[in-house]
Amino acid sequence: MNVNFDGFQPVTGELPASVHMIGIGGAGMSGIARILLARGIRVTGSDVKESRAVVGLRAMGATIAIGHDRANLELAGEGELPEAVVISFAAIPKTNPELAGAHELDIPVLKRSDVLALLMQDSRALLIAGTHGKTSTTSMTVAALQAAGLDPSFAVGGLMSKAGVNAHQGSGDVFVAEADESDASLLTYQPEVAVITNIEPDHLDFFGDEETYYAVFDAFAERIKDGGHLVVCAEDPHAAALGERAVERGINVLAYGGEEALAEHPTLPVGAVLHGWTPVGGSARVEATVGSTSMRFELHQPGRHMALNALAAMVGGDCVGADLGRMARGLGEFTGVRRRFDYHGTIGEGPFVGARIYDDYAHHPTEVSAVLGAARELVTEAGRGNVIAVFQPHLYSRTRNFADEFAAALSLADKAVLLDVFGAREEPLPGVDGALIANKMTIPVTYEPHFTSVPARVREIAEPHDVILTIGAGSVTMLADEIVRELSGDNDEQVES
Repeated sequence: MNVNFDGFQPVTGELPASVHMIGIGGAGMSGIARILLARGIRVTGSDVKESRAVVGLRAMGATIAIGHDRANLELAGEGELPEAVVISFAAIPKTNPELAGAHELDIPVLKRSDVLALLMQDSRALLIAGTHGKTSTTSMTVAALQAAGLDPSFAVGGLMSKAGVNAHQGSGDVFVAEADESDASLLTYQPEVAVITNIEPDHLDFFGDEETYYAVFDAFAERIKDGGHLVVCAEDPHAAALGERAVERGINVLAYGGEEALAEHPTLPVGAVLHGWTPVGGSARVEATVGSTSMRFELHQPGRHMALNALAAMVGGDCVGADLGRMARGLGEFTGVRRRFDYHGTIGEGPFVGARIYDDYAHHPTEVSAVLGAARELVTEAGRGNVIAVFQPHLYSRTRNFADEFAAALSLADKAVLLDVFGAREEPLPGVDGALIANKMTIPVTYEPHFTSVPARVREIAEPHDVILTIGAGSVTMLADEIVRELSGDNDEQVES
């Protein structure tokens, strides 16, 4: 399937005065709901289960039902229907009774991206796009701008650890958000600044082929407002090539990356140079030049990819006028995003003393490679321990398409436990399971299809001072604390937080 982008146009107009959001507790939907409520929009919604997000939205004034039912369209009371129903494009099936009811009652149905476009239309939109690193880079950008004295509105795809929120209605004129390419919805936005962290084939179930996937980023660059900027990572070949094409089309481009990568693309104007990056414990020292300003700052996040994300945040912030020194200090205080190399505990004593457990959302081979590289830094610096990957593949189509690449990436660990596929919205495919990847790996690996047995499998292979990561975009995140309990003998006194 080749996608025709002519049908994806920037969305403008008036916000509806009332909305009903199907799947309101999701990471993206709950953030939009927070901003709508802050702007005085009446919000009702539904989700399949109670969650922290649902409880928080109720406290802000939303009326939310658990379970999907056509009657939920009248949650506002007195037979009042919403002016619009909002859905997440991929998550809500056409058979959903609330969605079907909206169509029958001629209630306009908006995608989450449509509403985000309406929320941003009068702001200076600073948008982060790319196959990987969107949430981390967006969160870093928010932290940097806040430290610089701006109060940006923002919508992030994860919970910022320090603030504990994924969205905020700010008092400033800058709006920072992720621009999701998975369904081409990023083409509904008109950014002043667009940051592209990297471009690698993904979401081929929607785009059909790699060239069409690449093309959506070119189309996104064309959406940048006159006088705006495209910021690209010179270390990613496809992002750099996009930048070079944009330069030829007269778009203002700024590139960031290491000295060698920038030298390979001499037509790209330089926004930031990464001169040095030194791991220190679970943190890193960064030496860089942003614009004409040389600086050193610390990050609490390990991994060179995080240093590059920090530079992307700095260049993007510089484009909207934020002070570089204050942004650097803000990045030094940034504590991360939940589910992005998220620390869960260290075993303080017993047979697994010193073992550290982390959780990460990585669900593409390149992301897996990056997070395991960061874990390797920790054990290398400590001079002891192994890296153990506990991986749950996400989506049958992605597992089928990238089985070889996943096997190679996971083989960067010393040992691994492979779970079965978390299918999410997809139906199973014959022969596609965790074993498909496990059988291609070159390190000791245990294939464990029984979810609840995974902590015991980890215990069988763990040793003192190991770095253990639960990795994937699905339910594997629930196992991080279970592994902590398994290795500590369910003794909280043996766990260092």
